[in-house]
Amino acid sequence: MPAERFLCEAIELARDNVRRGGRPFGAVLVKDGKTIATGVNEIGATGDPTAHAELQAIRAASRVLGSPRLDGCVIYASGHPCPMCLAAMHLTGVAEVTYAYSNEDGEPYGLSTSAIYREMARPVAEHLTLKVAHVPVRPEGDDIYDLWRKAQRA
Repeated sequence: MPAERFLCEAIELARDNVRRGGRPFGAVLVKDGKTIATGVNEIGATGDPTAHAELQAIRAASRVLGSPRLDGCVIYASGHPCPMCLAAMHLTGVAEVTYAYSNEDGEPYGLSTSAIYREMARPVAEHLTLKVAHVPVRPEGDDIYDLWRKAQRA
């Protein structure tokens, strides 16, 4: 079964990453049955809190394919994708994600994102850990959205 093969590849990436001092997360991004890109969690190595395995694979695949759109692609991840990674998959058009280790599997190790998922399920105005405010400021000059639309037509 292809899913199991790619999941095993993601898990081996995660194992290798742990051996190098990283976190236990790997991802394989596939299109038409072929690996386009892989990624591992590089938060410790880079100091970048967004350097999750899935995002690293998405960044690499976008470079390989020359597009920010990843329509038709599938991600195989060693662990349950966090809300940030899942949002990136939606934004880029990834068609499917399959993962091997659940949030419940990671909970005893401090590797679960269940609490973040619960917080994200609340309406924005009711978030407990992040204050979100809309302040509709419009300084003099070109409206940024109008400016963008005009640039797209040019």
